[in-house]
Amino acid sequence: MEGAPQIRIGTAGWSYKDWAGVVYPPEVQRKKVHALEYLAHFFDVVEINTSFYGHIKPELAKLWVRKVAFNSNFMFTAKLHQSFTHSPIAVMEPTSAASIKPTDEDEAKTREGLDALASEGKLGALLIQFPVSFKNTNLNREYLERLLRQFIEYPRVVEVRHDSWNNEETLALFARGDVAFCNIDQPTIGQSLAPTEHVTSTLGYVRLHGRNYKDWFNSDDRNDRYNYLYSESELGAWKEKIENVAAKAQTTYVVTNNHYQGRAGVNALELKSMLEGKRVKAPPGLLENYPELKKFADPDYGAGDPNLSLLA
Repeated sequence: MEGAPQIRIGTAGWSYKDWAGVVYPPEVQRKKVHALEYLAHFFDVVEINTSFYGHIKPELAKLWVRKVAFNSNFMFTAKLHQSFTHSPIAVMEPTSAASIKPTDEDEAKTREGLDALASEGKLGALLIQFPVSFKNTNLNREYLERLLRQFIEYPRVVEVRHDSWNNEETLALFARGDVAFCNIDQPTIGQSLAPTEHVTSTLGYVRLHGRNYKDWFNSDDRNDRYNYLYSESELGAWKEKIENVAAKAQTTYVVTNNHYQGRAGVNALELKSMLEGKRVKAPPGLLENYPELKKFADPDYGAGDPNLSLLA
């Protein structure tokens, strides 16, 4: 597989209370098997979301790498800390270069965690995610260019959610710096970015957030926005886009972020089956809770057995 185009599919995050008994079996809930170790039986990538809210501790990163070591194809991607991409009071004011205020300590701690993954060869990409309020202005473009140079040693992916970035100028900027454009699926409200299939580096990147129009901006609980299950026909449209992206990239990451009650796992496995053209293995709990998954997957009862684990 070395040098050949690869598609790695997985979920955004892994530590959600509402995944207990849905994604994870009792062995994981009782911590006899680490949640990451369990997911690595089914997926080849997990996007680290906690790095957005708090800096990755190097010792934790090393632990995560050990837990997935049995899957040699497994990679992590990680979200850049919010201090570099969001206003400290983003709920109250729009995010722009003028309102983003990272510190030297933020940079140092960010690098510690990323380097712990990169030194093990397990950092597939650094995801730099901006909110929809971050628009394509002269000031914001200048800030983005500086930020990309600041973290130039890592494979960088930029997620912008405002449609003003969807132009040839942005794509050319990314291509010059070998920076990947993140193709996203989100509720297309106002000037939010519609689905794309751009490839501007050796990496392809796709993130599916769900299409919960009702709760995307209006719910008091931010987790409600990810309460969405993609239909087979909706995933079919993305299958074509992913194949187009993968044809132009060396490695393509496909990440499902509709994490509510394990739905990200369902859709990730459905996409994996569609793209591989065969049935896949799935957590039994997901099949029980989402019968539609049975069209694509069979239960794997051994994945949660600590006696079968290389890391037990």
